[in-house]
Amino acid sequence: MAKRDFYDILGVPKNASDDDIKKAYRKLAMKHHPDRNQGDTSKVAEEKFKEAKEAYEMLSDPQKRAAYDQHGHAGVDPNMRGPGEGYGGFAEAFGDIFGDMFGQQRGRASGGRQVFRGGDLSYAMEVTLEEAAKGKDAQIRIPSWESCDSCKGSGAKPGTQVKTCVTCSGSGSVQMRQGFFSVQQTCPTCRGNGKVIPEPCSACQGQGKIKKQKTLEVKIPAGIDGGMRIRSTGNGEPGTNGGPAGDLYIEIRLKKHDIFEREGDDLHCAIPISMTTATLGGEIDVPTLAGKAVIDIPEGTQTGKQFRLRGKGIKGVRSSYPGDLYCHITVETPVKLSEHQRRLMRELDDSFKKGGSKHSPTGDSWTDRLKSLFS
Repeated sequence: MAKRDFYDILGVPKNASDDDIKKAYRKLAMKHHPDRNQGDTSKVAEEKFKEAKEAYEMLSDPQKRAAYDQHGHAGVDPNMRGPGEGYGGFAEAFGDIFGDMFGQQRGRASGGRQVFRGGDLSYAMEVTLEEAAKGKDAQIRIPSWESCDSCKGSGAKPGTQVKTCVTCSGSGSVQMRQGFFSVQQTCPTCRGNGKVIPEPCSACQGQGKIKKQKTLEVKIPAGIDGGMRIRSTGNGEPGTNGGPAGDLYIEIRLKKHDIFEREGDDLHCAIPISMTTATLGGEIDVPTLAGKAVIDIPEGTQTGKQFRLRGKGIKGVRSSYPGDLYCHITVETPVKLSEHQRRLMRELDDSFKKGGSKHSPTGDSWTDRLKSLFS
């Protein structure tokens, strides 16, 4: 199958500027990236993403673009490239795109050294249901990096110095040439730093920094739920070569509550009542996060009956009003009866049987279903 024209793939004319080509590629990459396309459309999106990637690889490099304009696809045949060659223009734009999508950043510091954004950190914090409902101010201990006192942050052993990399002359990158191709790659000697350390500092192993702990103030917003995350900008791993630090993500975990179970903004609780209360009815106290509430139990209440208390749930972080509290009734069966109580229960049972089905609303229907099953 013949390859499509690179300009048609990106949707730009042949006289398009470098900025127009880059913008077109960024738009297509954001649209068709595999992480943003799942399910039935994933394979189609992946192919379009690869197609746009290849087109940008060629058109973003002036020499490759000139060869393509003159000879078409034959002028940029992949078989003409040497092993291990990369694409400087593509890497730059690709980094920009993922910086937009996932917060990653990559660039170059003064002197040509490559700079990288630091990695993100994750911290799990357990909070009670009451703390989640009301919010709280908390302190956490997280790892941090401080300049090494021994080498003053240079990474070199005291009494020695950091030297300029002779491979890249301090630029952090080297040029690879083959025919009319010129590809810029990270220097393999200094790994993009532009500097080498002949004798690393023993205290920090040449990193120029030491890992320590620091205390961070964190505000837990009212209504937060388990599984949510709080982002603390710049408190992740430090960047490389002066790059920006990553972020800290505080993952909220909700502790199991003795009474309530949370479901979104609603709360659920099981309320046990005596057989007498279920039979005769009456008022009972039920717990809420704000104190006690009273519900009226009607006569003849059965196990599984649900009562809804509006507004007695939790107001979520994105909600304009609180959820509800659902009380699920459980009728308790008496245990450890005395002989006198047993005799009374038998007398009561006999009186129920004499009254027929009017005392047992589900008894007859259950008996009928059994007869139907075994007939």
